[in-house]
This record gives sequence, C-alpha cells and structure tokens, in this order.
Amino acid sequence: MNRLAATALAVCFGVSACKGSTPEDPSKKSARGVANAVAAAPVTVDGSSTVALITEAVAEEFQKANPGKKVTMGVSGTGGGFKKFCGGELSISGASRPIKPAEVELCGKNGIEYVELPVAYDGLTIVVHAQNDWATSITVAELKKMWAPEAQGTVKKWSDVRPGWPDQEIHLFGAGVDSGTYDYFTAAVVGKEHSSRGDYTSSEDDNVLVKGVSTDKLALGFFGYAYYIENKDKLKLVPVDDEKAENGAGPIEPSLETVANGTYQPLSRPIFIYVGKTQLERPEVSAFVTFYLANAPTLSAEVGYIPLTPTGYALATERYTKRTYGSVFGGQGSSVGVSVELLLGAPPAAPVSAAMAPSGPPASAP
Repeated sequence: MNRLAATALAVCFGVSACKGSTPEDPSKKSARGVANAVAAAPVTVDGSSTVALITEAVAEEFQKANPGKKVTMGVSGTGGGFKKFCGGELSISGASRPIKPAEVELCGKNGIEYVELPVAYDGLTIVVHAQNDWATSITVAELKKMWAPEAQGTVKKWSDVRPGWPDQEIHLFGAGVDSGTYDYFTAAVVGKEHSSRGDYTSSEDDNVLVKGVSTDKLALGFFGYAYYIENKDKLKLVPVDDEKAENGAGPIEPSLETVANGTYQPLSRPIFIYVGKTQLERPEVSAFVTFYLANAPTLSAEVGYIPLTPTGYALATERYTKRTYGSVFGGQGSSVGVSVELLLGAPPAAPVSAAMAPSGPPASAP
C-alpha cells in the first residue's frame, strides 16, 4: 500500500469486542459491555505528517503481529497534535520538532506527563519542478532571502534571489503554521521560529505540497525527505550550501549518509513521538510503543527516513522503560544541528552516523 497517501489506519482491537457472546444475565451483560468498551479503546495517534509515515508503517506491522488490535491515526501537524495531546485526547502525538514552552505549559495545566522518544532523523528537502533547469543548488542565505518576512512584496521573481535566474515569478510551497516542519525550517533558515513571509501556498499535508510543486514549473517548496523519495520521479531535489567548511564544501544533498554524519546542515533534524503517562498504563498502548521502538530502525528506513544509531535507539528504549518524563530539549522547541544520541547521554566519542536498517521480520511486542 502507498503509506504516503493514507491518512488513517484502523484495525479491530479486542477479540471479545469483535465476536459474539452467549446470552447472560442483563446486569452482567451491562458490566461486561463496559469492560469490553474499555478493552476495545484504540491507541489514538495524531500530529506530524512527517512522523505519520513511520507510525503508519509501524501500525500496519503491529496489526499483522497482533491480530485484533486497533490503532487510529490522524494528521493535524505537530502543533495541532500537541493541542490534542496536551488536552488529553490522544495516546501518542507525533512531532517533527521538540515540544514548545506553551505546549509544556498546556500539558502541565491539564496534568499530562509524557515520555519524549526520538524515532528517526529527517532531512528537510528543497525541491523544484522536474523541468527546472536553473536551480541546481541554493545557499541557506538565498533561502533566507526568499522566505524571510521582509521578502513578502519584494522577492517576487527567481531573479530577485540570484542574478541569472529567470525573470519570472517564483511560486513558493511550504508547511503550514501548525506544522513542526514550518517551525524547524524557519528556525534553521530565517533564524527564528514562526518567522516567514505569509504569501506562499501552505499545508500541513505534505502530499498537497508535492502536488503543488510537481505541477508548477516556477515552484519551489520544502518538506520531509521521505516525501521526496516517494515522488522523486516528478520532482527535482536542490542541494543546499550552508557555506560552512566544517559541514563540507559546496552544496550538499540530503541522504542517509549526509543527514547521519551531520554534513547536511542546517536542515537535518530528529523526529519524535510523545506518549502520555496515563496512556502507558493501558496494555495496548504500552505494547504498541514497545513494538514501535523495536521496529523503528527498519521501518523508518523503509519509508525514507534515516534511523538513529543503535546507541540512540538503546537510549530511547531505556528512557521509555524507565518512564523518564519530560523533554531533553528543555521544552524549548526547535533545536538546530543537535545529536539526539549526545542529548540522551551517549559519550561524545560515540559515532553519530545512522546504522543501516536491520533485515528480517519486524520485532514483536512482548
């Protein structure tokens, strides 16, 4: 199935809720009905469209390994997901940047404690139409010139960005303001979260952005690496030059290697799931998260993202097992150019390069 096109996945949880039962005393039947309703409650997931690709893959395999269990998914962007999660509406929220101070405050107000779990790395990808023959590379400074708030009304044409580029309108496509991708991109490129021009086509659904760029010869857009990989036959990737020698010379493309070794900067980032403390008391949620962490190395690579190192996954699993609540980022939102492994406690000498995804069938939840 095309995991990128799907926005929801639901499978039945609880054999007793799916099968018929023999007649019984009405009072017992009523009590049993309540118990079955609780047992049948799904694992509810929402949030980032970026993380949804991994979560959907995990949920699909979880279903195969655990017939009868139910996971329901929505995609409302990282910010939209945190609003629901901190309001007590979700089991799990996917996030393409760390939780922000206002979201920490909202969770605290509602008594929601959480475990923050990194699940993979992503490289935000700059793309243009497949027939674009001039944008063969771009600098971070040019991206800022194009996307900064002051660009609105002044940077209207490709030639406004770089002399020699066409004297034609530039049509921009990017993540919506509820998206963690928007937060991270603006922090990394403009220098401040939620700071950009407003006259661009926005969406929290990356499939909408893919369609927009792939059908407009004058377009430029950005979204997660997996969406480019899935659609690379109809898009053109634009290498990015941060003009910093320590990150490698010249324009660099996002790839498993460049994201993992930290040379694709400043657009490499970790992505996460957040799990509620009280939700982890539910066996089905705990089983799903255990399954998620065990299979993230394989499935994140399968859908086009870059796995953490084995050390990274071991530390994330330890954080989950010990129920370490809160954020290693201090609840400050997007952090550009960080190593999750080091933040989680790996020694500085530990290699920060992605392990190749292991082969074989998905690991099972206990």
